[in-house]
Amino acid sequence: MDKIAVLIPCYNEEKTIEKVVTDVKKALPEATVYVYDNNSTDKTVELAEKAGAILRHEYKQGKGNVIRRMFREIDAQCYLMIDGDDTYPLDCARELVDKVLNHHADMVVGDRLSSTYFTENKRPFHNFGNTMMRICINRLFHTDIKDIMTGYRAFSYEFVKTFPVVSTGFEIETEMTIHAVNYNLQVENVVVQYRDRPEGSESKLNTFKDGMRVIKKMLQLYKNYQPLKCFGMFACLLFLVAIVLFVPILIEYFQSGLVPRFPTLIVCGFMVLAGIQSLFAGMILDVTVARDRRDFEYRLNRVNAELKGKMDA
Repeated sequence: MDKIAVLIPCYNEEKTIEKVVTDVKKALPEATVYVYDNNSTDKTVELAEKAGAILRHEYKQGKGNVIRRMFREIDAQCYLMIDGDDTYPLDCARELVDKVLNHHADMVVGDRLSSTYFTENKRPFHNFGNTMMRICINRLFHTDIKDIMTGYRAFSYEFVKTFPVVSTGFEIETEMTIHAVNYNLQVENVVVQYRDRPEGSESKLNTFKDGMRVIKKMLQLYKNYQPLKCFGMFACLLFLVAIVLFVPILIEYFQSGLVPRFPTLIVCGFMVLAGIQSLFAGMILDVTVARDRRDFEYRLNRVNAELKGKMDA
């Protein structure tokens, strides 16, 4: 088992990967550096090996798939994940790792948005998307994560071995964040500097396609982790629309004793029934979620005991 494992997911990063691996080795000389190549067609593999990284492959395309492979294969007391595009200086690496090893943090977020991100990043829609995701997730899940989409993070062994990777693409960071918040894991924020990609290096993130996937993932996880609130809001919406449609019918009935818009009355009745069903569905699923949180604590204890056994061996 490694004490510190640095995980670098890569796809066509020949412009930067050698420098990133070299910088990591200088910042954390005791760490084991793993580069996971995701079907690169340039010289990423050769340059990573030349820099001294341990090279492994994930042939299923997508950042989420790469992270699933990394988390499954590597055992370490602390994991530092960093992108291979040289946008994150390594001067804060020691601080991120220290919070996991010495302060019992389960996930440490490298916060770009509180430093140089908005001045360095040249893609305005990325700036807008990062800000909106931070606001939405913090409000929906009642937390205060400073940077939702950052690829610069440190993890504990317990987090890595209990995190079920479902995402296949760039929405993986959103999934990590919400998972940690939902299960009350200790999350720390460390402000890190950010610099834009060097000239000739291209981002693999599709602003609109991947942005929609991130929004879809956020809503999906909100439904899964907060079902009573989600279905309760839907029920309230149905009740509200039913009331708006029903009030004129009721007024007309008191005035004339007749119900001329009988089909509308039937629609109101069905909407109320659907709202009641939605509310009860949320209540039932909320019980399931509560049971899952309890079972997660048992899994966390088993993984912690497993870690102690490996460290003693």
